[in-house]
Amino acid sequence: MTQPSGQTPVVLITGAAKRIGAEIARCFHQAGYCVIIHCRRSQHDAEALAAQLNRHRAGSASVLVADLNDEHALAALGTRALSCYQRLDTLVNNASSFYPTPLASLTQTQWLDLMNSNARAALFLSQQLAPALIKSAGSIVNLTDINVNRGMADFSAYTMAKAALGAMTRSLARELAPSVRVNAVSPGAILWPEHTEEGATQDAEQASILAGIPLKRLGTPAEIAQTVLFLARDAAYVTGQTIRVDGGRSLA
Repeated sequence: MTQPSGQTPVVLITGAAKRIGAEIARCFHQAGYCVIIHCRRSQHDAEALAAQLNRHRAGSASVLVADLNDEHALAALGTRALSCYQRLDTLVNNASSFYPTPLASLTQTQWLDLMNSNARAALFLSQQLAPALIKSAGSIVNLTDINVNRGMADFSAYTMAKAALGAMTRSLARELAPSVRVNAVSPGAILWPEHTEEGATQDAEQASILAGIPLKRLGTPAEIAQTVLFLARDAAYVTGQTIRVDGGRSLA
């Protein structure tokens, strides 16, 4: 059972059971926040992460399970989040579906899934939680993608959805000012996608990506998490901005 946080800041992170989302949760928790970990399918991982954080600070982490493609579950998520600690200071829209959709085989179902998870859910969750964020003079941080500007063959639906999230960032920054700041972090190559095929073709593709990064390495989840925390906690005069954390890849 969660405990009231009093003046302790609270963050809700969507898609926070694994990978970058989990690292964002750890980063905010280390900074003294109470953390609400949202997940869809990865409840075991989310519960394990929350247990780890609660061992460090009792009652400081909670888990909420919801399918962001389900409008009823999405509508209930904001209410459930506020019931955890009776306040909210930061919303991190990190949840994202990601898979190829070649134009020849793209389906309406894929389009809706990618738009829902990457853009629609973030918009309507922001709508639900705006009153609480206004009350706390809080912030929203969205996770976009550098490929919105570069383009990505076979991923047109995904990049369009992330572009919509970027447009939402700028529009809500105007609409929710001056009470709530809205910004985005645009990761470059941080982790290789899960469930990729192994072999010479995959190795060559990854080597080509690394060759195009001026800093000549992958970024780390911690570097993304630290940037999200900076925008949420420290960037008091920054809104409507997207910070690229990509090792310089977008310069190419």
